[in-house]
Amino acid sequence: MTNKPGTPARTTQPTRPGNYLNSPHAPLDRAFEMRFTSTPRGARLARRLAANRLDAWGIPYDSYRHDAIVLVLAELTSNAVRHGHVPGRDFRFHLQVIAHTQTVRIEVTDTRAERVPPRPDALHTPSTEDTGGRGLLLVAGLATRWDWYLRPDGPGKTVWAEYVLTEGPAGTSAPYVT
Repeated sequence: MTNKPGTPARTTQPTRPGNYLNSPHAPLDRAFEMRFTSTPRGARLARRLAANRLDAWGIPYDSYRHDAIVLVLAELTSNAVRHGHVPGRDFRFHLQVIAHTQTVRIEVTDTRAERVPPRPDALHTPSTEDTGGRGLLLVAGLATRWDWYLRPDGPGKTVWAEYVLTEGPAGTSAPYVT
């Protein structure tokens, strides 16, 4: 930015629209997609980039919705690394906000087809002695719906979850699904 000598420099910060998804000028969809290394570091980077993107799209940090969506996507990306890892192959992460349905959709695709999660209706609660197996219970508890399918274009599977951004009873920020 150039100024005339002697005039004060003016910098303005771009403002993020408040409550982006409820704005009448909001675009139909927002999407973010990227491949990450199938390592814990890749899963952590996917989580951090997605959290930042959600905030930029009007789902602010430290809100219940933001935290719930980030927890779901963190679980799905860490499962892709832990259970879907194939040496030398990445996982694909896709995050989409569908404004007209007020839905956030998360998709995580890995390249391992022989290890698949249970179907949502077949999910069971692990015993107290089990040291794992609770991650998909978190996904089932926080997401509006979730499932998985085998990739039609190659080896592997895609696990997806959707979170509906409607207000809860009495204006609370907790999810409320009718």
